[in-house]
Amino acid sequence: MNNIKIALWALLAGLTLLWALADSFLPSPLTYFSLRSVMVQYTGIIAMAAMSVAIILAVRPRRVEPLLGGLDKMYRLHKWLGITALVFASVHWVWAKGTKWAVGWGWLTRPAKGGGPAELGGLEQLLRSQRGLAESLGEWAFYAAVVLIVLALVKRFPYRWFAKTHSLLAVLYLLLVLHTLVLVKFAYWTQPIGIVTALLLLGGSLAALQALFKRIGAQRKVEGEIQRLIEYPELSVLETHIALHDGWPGHQAGQFAFVTSSAAEGAHPYTIASAWNPPQRQISFITKALGDHTRRLPQLLRVGDRVTVEGPYGCFTFEDQKQRQIWIGAGIGITPFVARLKQLALTPDRQHSIDLFHPSGEYSAAAMAKLRADAAAAGVRLHLLVGNQNGRLSGERLRHEVADWQAASVWFCGPAGFGRALRDDLVAHGLRPQDFHQELFQMR
Repeated sequence: MNNIKIALWALLAGLTLLWALADSFLPSPLTYFSLRSVMVQYTGIIAMAAMSVAIILAVRPRRVEPLLGGLDKMYRLHKWLGITALVFASVHWVWAKGTKWAVGWGWLTRPAKGGGPAELGGLEQLLRSQRGLAESLGEWAFYAAVVLIVLALVKRFPYRWFAKTHSLLAVLYLLLVLHTLVLVKFAYWTQPIGIVTALLLLGGSLAALQALFKRIGAQRKVEGEIQRLIEYPELSVLETHIALHDGWPGHQAGQFAFVTSSAAEGAHPYTIASAWNPPQRQISFITKALGDHTRRLPQLLRVGDRVTVEGPYGCFTFEDQKQRQIWIGAGIGITPFVARLKQLALTPDRQHSIDLFHPSGEYSAAAMAKLRADAAAAGVRLHLLVGNQNGRLSGERLRHEVADWQAASVWFCGPAGFGRALRDDLVAHGLRPQDFHQELFQMR
């Protein structure tokens, strides 16, 4: 989390500094209209920069993912950047449009333009001539973007419709790029803020075109075929085994992939629940009926169906310098740990001492038997806390059951609120914050 917070604030602070080198928040003479001109430029540049970086992150660049701690963190930054762009764009709209309304209503009087027309270069004159078109395109693109970003933040909005409507932001972004090129103060383009803005607009435009032509993750997609389906009705869980064709690079336990079983539905992210064994070329996923699509999977999927798997992604890979580890897989959050157990069974880990806690509100004898067998094969101590039978997991209970917990790294996957509560408790009692690893498995 710290990496994405640092990235967001560094971007905003850096852009503000560069802009301050080119202009001033206190123009002379300081009037409403001179301040308005300044704020329109500043908020517009920040909004477009944030949106540009968000668009770039949306195409899942490989080299950026490890810097931010995984695609889950990268998408969280993408979300924050979208909200940032929305806020600054709204302030930009208020300064630009609100002032025009205030003048029209007689609340403000626009100052008369002094002197004769300035001599403009050819390029600047060309851009000035497109000002009216750029303003209209920008205004309507802003209205549409507000609707789409708000829809993206509404969790109840179905994922398949979120994915389809969210892709329209690429079109709106390209319209806003034109708006920016025409209306940004021409003198900025030869200064550092202009150069950085131009590079971000270029990168964002290339990313938008990649999204529009459906090339996101194209080099990381592999075809496969469903070999086996195992349903656990008590848990509302489906286990899917897929035989992959050539091209899968392999994966580490804890990573995830995007799976497309229907072109109409599109790709959905699922945590991988299997170790990679190259001779077998199989991969499995465990999905819980948490949304409209996952609830329908048992009726939609059949053995023999062809699917597309894109990945792998994620950095929740259990790699650290600690010899002691504590794993917490709450509910369906057990999935990455299942993959790690299977990996350890294939290649035993003599360096780590591991405790796995699995709190769950539901019970399936078959699923729990498999989990116990996997833990035994991996040499991992398993703590099952099912429903009301074994009590709830808390920081206090964890500290009581694992005597040397302060020497461990903690790996958590499950409900975000539960994870924060455990982290706060353990950190308050001496755990280093960097030793608590939490996957943010939310792609919107």
